[in-house]
Amino acid sequence: MNERSALAALSGTVPAAGDDAAVVDDLAITTDMLHERADFPAGTTRETAGWRAVGASLSDLAAMGADATCAVAVYAAPEFEERQLTAFVRGASEVCELVGAEYVGGDLDEHSEFTTATTAVGRVDEPIYRDGASPGDAVCVTGELGRTAAALRKFAAGDADAGNELFRFTPRVAAGRALRGTASAMMDSSDGLARSLHQLAGASDCGFAIEWDRLPVHPAVDEVAESESDRRECAAHVGEDFELVFTTPDPEAAIEAVKSTGTDATVVGEVVEEGVTADGEPLPDRGYTHGDG
Repeated sequence: MNERSALAALSGTVPAAGDDAAVVDDLAITTDMLHERADFPAGTTRETAGWRAVGASLSDLAAMGADATCAVAVYAAPEFEERQLTAFVRGASEVCELVGAEYVGGDLDEHSEFTTATTAVGRVDEPIYRDGASPGDAVCVTGELGRTAAALRKFAAGDADAGNELFRFTPRVAAGRALRGTASAMMDSSDGLARSLHQLAGASDCGFAIEWDRLPVHPAVDEVAESESDRRECAAHVGEDFELVFTTPDPEAAIEAVKSTGTDATVVGEVVEEGVTADGEPLPDRGYTHGDG
């Protein structure tokens, strides 16, 4: 079983699951696990790993419109090396500081490969779920897509400096908070834009029609893409960009709200009755899945 089939099998056992984070009594909580083989290419520094791992959990809070409070991490490796451990904590602390949260520690363990599990906690009294999209709403994304796809190509080409820089993203906590009361449905794009749209469509019982030319693509993608179809692959299917994908009946107000936080947002299409398409053609439900690599 891969991640998606395992989640489907557990859906009846844990009916409260299904959004980016769980919300209980205004407390938002989420957890993630990343490991070296699937998530950290050769050349990834421990500082980047700490930043990215904790950032992934903070991104889940952003997708709920939550204020981020704190994060913890499990650090497991074949052996502990002080410089690497210190670098990991530095990265974890820096990404927390970016969003007004605090890194407060965690646990250490021995493991056959470098692995980290992170948990982030926040507060939200009006969470934004995945099930509120309606036909006629605009569908939007924050920031730019394809950042991680470009990073993976940079790592593969031996340009670790560029790869690490692209891997250190800013969780959109401020943007998610600004969208409370304006976004009708939201999630982060950790699985890629295409898969995120399919997940939102399933949760909201709707469809999406997007246009390729409207996608905001990270400039680094143009440095590595070999063709227009490859560029689209990087932007829509690779995933792990940690931007917000949201719907709204008032895109002008939503975009202004996001811009007030220092981040751009772009309308990429609209909510329709059924189907997920790009330029009128079916958009495959394909993206990042833990357990595939």
